[in-house]
Amino acid sequence: MKLALPRVFKQALRKLPRATGGTAMLEMALGMPLVLTLGGYGAELSNYAIVNQRVNQAALQLADNGSRVGANNGLATFQLRELDLNDVLQGTRLAGKGIKLTTNGRITISSLEYVQQSYDSVPVQRIHWQRCIGARGGSGDAGYDSSYGTAPTSAGSTATQANAGTATPNGMGDAGAMVNAPSGAGVIFVEVNYQYQPLFGTLFMTARKIHYIASFIVRDKRDFAQIYNPSPAATAATCDLHAA
Repeated sequence: MKLALPRVFKQALRKLPRATGGTAMLEMALGMPLVLTLGGYGAELSNYAIVNQRVNQAALQLADNGSRVGANNGLATFQLRELDLNDVLQGTRLAGKGIKLTTNGRITISSLEYVQQSYDSVPVQRIHWQRCIGARGGSGDAGYDSSYGTAPTSAGSTATQANAGTATPNGMGDAGAMVNAPSGAGVIFVEVNYQYQPLFGTLFMTARKIHYIASFIVRDKRDFAQIYNPSPAATAATCDLHAA
């Protein structure tokens, strides 16, 4: 027994091969997933490149600022104060607020010096002091603290051998690109470790660490004896603290 199709169906079937009214919609439905995927991946890569640039600039700016700050003591030398270090660290935090630099990262600023202190018999290259800012790092969060040497939290707070810091004869940095201080002077060495926050979760890129370093020779005639902290005393941003 044959089933007879209604005339309206027969007419629709005859017109179907010549029908083009839904072509654009069909093409959009088939092509949109590919367009969205490529567009999203491109946006993620672009954002990753921009964030890398901002982290790099933060490291350079902090090293530059740290090499310049200080108060003239009236004896043709400049004394570095805890207040000065707090100012440049907070400036970096504010500059990186858009990417939550100190919430998702860790910044370490070190003074690598090659000078003869009052308690030295010869010049010694050492990490005289370090200061930090950022919520990452510490116990259970490896990979965000300094990779190139550490100094005790009290290092540099007084002009005594007890707070002399850590001898670093080979300098700081990666193998083959070590940074050393000039004789009788110092270098401000900055390390920034930041966990990238993807735009689309883990769809196109997983969270990964961005790492940059920067260094500048101290520009002025700095008093390298210690970090000064005149009254009213400022709270030192020591590297045992983990705050954004």
